[in-house]
Amino acid sequence: MVASLRKRLAHDEGGFTLIELLVVLVIIGILLAIAVPSYLGFKARAEKTAAKSNVRAAIPAVEAFYSDNNTYVGATLAKLKASYDAGINITTVKGASVSAYCVQATQGSATAHKTGPGGAITLTGAC
Repeated sequence: MVASLRKRLAHDEGGFTLIELLVVLVIIGILLAIAVPSYLGFKARAEKTAAKSNVRAAIPAVEAFYSDNNTYVGATLAKLKASYDAGINITTVKGASVSAYCVQATQGSATAHKTGPGGAITLTGAC
């Protein structure tokens, strides 16, 4: 094989053989088979983290609404954006009662929510 490479280089033959191209394609295929599942895992984890972060970022606006009104009733996404934080990135706010609320955010395929004020941010269920 080394002799044939030397012979080809000596005669200034350009290009690659079909076998060489196939070997490169097989190597690229193997690398893709390893990389794609890792990428999808990273993407799913990032969506979950972003959804939780969006919920966490909306909590101060909801608590400020409660501080001003002494109730969570009437806390809507439009009111929170208009009066407290225009940059919140959530999908649902429900002022369920005088003392409870639910905030939900969806990022990609991940949905996070918090039923509060004392609840934890979870990825299961919805408001």
